[in-house]
Amino acid sequence: MKKSLLVVVAAVAMLSGCAKQNNKNFILATGGTSGTYYPFGGAMAQIWNDGIPGMNVTAQATGASAENLRLISNGEAEFGTVQNDVMDYAYNGSDMFEGKALPNLATIGTLYPEVVQIAVSEKSGIKSIDDFRGKRISVGDAGSGVEFNAKQILEGYNMTFDDIKKANLSFKESAEGIQNGTLDGCFVTAGVPNAALQELAFTQGLRLISIDTEHAQKIASKYSFYTIETIPGGTYKGTDDDTQALAIKATLAVSAKLDTETVYQMTKTLFENLDKLGAAHAKGKEVTAAKAVTGCSVPFHPGAVKYFKEIGFDVK
Repeated sequence: MKKSLLVVVAAVAMLSGCAKQNNKNFILATGGTSGTYYPFGGAMAQIWNDGIPGMNVTAQATGASAENLRLISNGEAEFGTVQNDVMDYAYNGSDMFEGKALPNLATIGTLYPEVVQIAVSEKSGIKSIDDFRGKRISVGDAGSGVEFNAKQILEGYNMTFDDIKKANLSFKESAEGIQNGTLDGCFVTAGVPNAALQELAFTQGLRLISIDTEHAQKIASKYSFYTIETIPGGTYKGTDDDTQALAIKATLAVSAKLDTETVYQMTKTLFENLDKLGAAHAKGKEVTAAKAVTGCSVPFHPGAVKYFKEIGFDVK
């Protein structure tokens, strides 16, 4: 009897040891705890942990896109939620990553749009981007992704920062500047609606500036991480008409070193449980497989390619 019991105990121990060895422990780098990336990442991690045997993904708070890409490249995280334009800069060693390209990056898919919202004072007289010449415009914090978005959009209209009176201010400071008359307009790259612009619309009023189709297509053709989106009329108080805008996309990045089968299973599990993602976070309702293959300028991971091809999307 004792011998039989020892055999059973040994067998259980061996199985337990194998189970631990088969566990997959991964880090998903997200953003600050007060932002969208952190809770959204937590929702994705829960779907993977519940849906894939032996999966253990931890959503980790970070400094967001640029830091996440460095963590993935350095092998300190396997996944990250990032802006697709910042990922493009990192992959190609341009703009904020000038001369410092990061290896080991691949795409699983884009998630939801972060729209480049261009707001101006109703008193400014600005009706289009062409009217920005000589105006006081905030382009986001110095060195931020917003500043690069503003630079690229102005470039599409044959302008540079030299053509405007540039200010580098946060979203809140930009809205306050328009409200108190020290600014004529600002660029805000964020989910719609943005809290700072909502407050401005209620207190002072604002006008959203559209990017016409010709210029939007021109800019998106040069910078393939942009997509063309519509800000619905009524999003902000007093904005009754739809506004055409460019958007970057929150993106799920992955280490190019991760094996194909693991990434395939994680891609499949995520996109087959979008109802759960939408129930866990409002932004999850904006995620679709069809949109996930748009706005990607960094190559897809082979595991993601395998899944998307299975469901009819020809990606590379």
